Amino acid sequence: MTSIGSLPQLVLSMLLFLLLFFGIGFLLNMILRSTWVMAIVYPLVVIFIIDDVSIWDYIGSPGSSFRALGNHFVALQLVDILILSSGLVGAIAAGIAIRMLRVRGYQMF
Repeated sequence: MTSIGSLPQLVLSMLLFLLLFFGIGFLLNMILRSTWVMAIVYPLVVIFIIDDVSIWDYIGSPGSSFRALGNHFVALQLVDILILSSGLVGAIAAGIAIRMLRVRGYQMF
């Protein structure tokens, strides 16, 4: 990933990731009737975002693929970590929102 040039871009990117994964997580949790689906799937999404190795390479040559993944994780900048962690916060917030709606008696959730 690349670095972001200014603070407003960082804030907007973080907000967009938070809202994007909150929305996706809320819909998935509502459809699948499970509370933490997106929070569990989110690390896989992060791996797909930062790594350029295909899934088949993880099966065919796991040693070099996981080594490349580790190198990509180490090379992340603070800006990238903040943006990706805001997406995780959005996924967790979706699980909390679904749980709160279920506790309060909403049956469709």
